[in-house]
Amino acid sequence: MKILGIGNAIVDVICKVDDAFLTSNNLTKSTMKLVDEIQFKSLLANLKIEETISGGSVANTIVGLSQLGNDVGFIGKISNDKLGIKYEEGLKKEKVKYFYSKKKEILPTGTCLILITPDSERTMCTFLGTAGKINENDVDINAVKNSEILFLEGYLLDEGEPKKAFDKAIKNSNKVSMSLSDLFCVERHKKHFLDLVKNKLDITFANEQEIVSLLDVKNFNDVIEFSKQLKKTIIITRGEKGSVAIKNEEVVECESRRNLKIVDLTGAGDLFAAGFFHGQINNLTIKESLERGTEMASKIIQKIGARLN
Repeated sequence: MKILGIGNAIVDVICKVDDAFLTSNNLTKSTMKLVDEIQFKSLLANLKIEETISGGSVANTIVGLSQLGNDVGFIGKISNDKLGIKYEEGLKKEKVKYFYSKKKEILPTGTCLILITPDSERTMCTFLGTAGKINENDVDINAVKNSEILFLEGYLLDEGEPKKAFDKAIKNSNKVSMSLSDLFCVERHKKHFLDLVKNKLDITFANEQEIVSLLDVKNFNDVIEFSKQLKKTIIITRGEKGSVAIKNEEVVECESRRNLKIVDLTGAGDLFAAGFFHGQINNLTIKESLERGTEMASKIIQKIGARLN
């Protein structure tokens, strides 16, 4: 197996809102906020659902990789409920190997309310449910050992038990990669994330905001210098400025696509990672891998949701 992802197994519930809805509910645009079940239902009560689809950051990347013809798998905790069954079916339909045996849990399968504003930005309110209770017993060690690259999401560190699952997976992996996931996530776990980037990860994915916050720097050139000294692979997406890969001391840039009809930015980073990974595991150059990532991200932001058909 080429890549195994471990992440929050979340069902996305997509709704369109105006900026006033975010303000009145004390939500910060373009970020992810953790909510409980009562808050989730309260937010959803007055909204019209556009689409319900299996999601989760790393799972989106893994599905993208499968759609590109790669042999991939996923581990994520669900309950044996309606959403959990739908989630598993969604992965199997996409030919993703699912290394988790669901059972009836105390908490339901996790859900994420994705609020899309008229500027196409997405603001997320996540009720992790049982996804946030993933523990070391849920990690299939053979699946980890039999994959060339392990891909993790920073979101996993938002709860206690998942850290043990995280550490167990890293310890048994051949090569480790991770997405920093979200600015608030970075700010909550800065010390731990920095330790991972410096000492455990072979490949790190981040957007410019996240990596600047992690390193506490003001200038993007400082990010480049840090990454060069690290002697690892750091992939940074910069929105309209394109993307940058720093591998050892080599810096490779790629322009963003122009004149796109942007509908929803959900999944842009997830599908970018899918395209980049696809390039790397199929022996493309770093530049070509960035271009594949850009192509995948360009496709996903022109439709609603984080999965391509």
